[in-house]
Amino acid sequence: MTARISGQRPSQERARRPRAGKKADVTGAASAALFSARLKATAAEIERLLERLLSATAAKGEIARPERLVKAMRHASLGGGKRLRPLLVMESAALFGVPRKRALIAAAALECVHCYSLVHDDLPAMDDDAMRRGRPTVHRAFDEATAILAGDSLLTLAFDLLARPKTHPDPAVRIALVASLARSAGLGGMAGGQMLDLAAEDRSAAAALSEAEVVTLQAMKTGALIRFACLAGAILGGAPQAAHTALRRYGHALGQAFQIADDLLDVEGDAATVGKSTGKDAIHGKATLVAILGRAGARARLESLVAKAERALDPFGATAAMLRAAARFVVERRA
Repeated sequence: MTARISGQRPSQERARRPRAGKKADVTGAASAALFSARLKATAAEIERLLERLLSATAAKGEIARPERLVKAMRHASLGGGKRLRPLLVMESAALFGVPRKRALIAAAALECVHCYSLVHDDLPAMDDDAMRRGRPTVHRAFDEATAILAGDSLLTLAFDLLARPKTHPDPAVRIALVASLARSAGLGGMAGGQMLDLAAEDRSAAAALSEAEVVTLQAMKTGALIRFACLAGAILGGAPQAAHTALRRYGHALGQAFQIADDLLDVEGDAATVGKSTGKDAIHGKATLVAILGRAGARARLESLVAKAERALDPFGATAAMLRAAARFVVERRA
């Protein structure tokens, strides 16, 4: 593929072309600083949107919103989190000239699914965590039944958002988003990966997962939603198949890298900085590439995956600068 993805509208290409006399891309510290600012700005936008969506006022078609459930949903989704997945939606959508308001709704839907997954992962039946994002988990702050319902409601809200005409005027695009997120979050994606993760804890040391099995597990549990985040922009923008392929490769590599970085933080990080309990993987006998490859081997794999993710963006040239910076962020993050 060339630097210009075929099928993009010329007007979009001109709008993204760097001005004369300016560098086509930013690197090093400047790129990191710009990415940090963009991530912070996106997080603030998503926070404001979720604030409105999770108000006490019932939406059209709803009967009422129970106060305790609303509070639990807000506890789960507001006031914390890096919002990396929403940023990936926003930046991938920007490649194709998608209006920012549309991309924000899709990004908020994805964040609802992500937050639901954290609420359920933290339950006693799953990872039994007491702290998330530096504060009590939902089942500790409220109770288990409320936590389950809060997660269910966040998941349902996500598909409500994607189905709204404001997300995109073309029903076919909305259906494509719904189908893609459903498959990323469900049986063959995140939920299925969580099932494999739980099953792995029950295995004896002699029957430990192979490296290939761990890669599959992590591609489902963590990577599927990250891959969707990267593809959502292409779906919203009606991008050509070549763009979908490039972003799928990027998202696949980034998802694997993110999980390895997360596993390294569990081994090397401290709870105060990370915002959640650390050292859990070894205690629960979790199947990770850190356990299989060792820290040095895992770091080498992490760097290789980030390089692979960056190469996948070559067809987009300088317009994908923030997506490249996102890949570097995964390597360098400490929380």
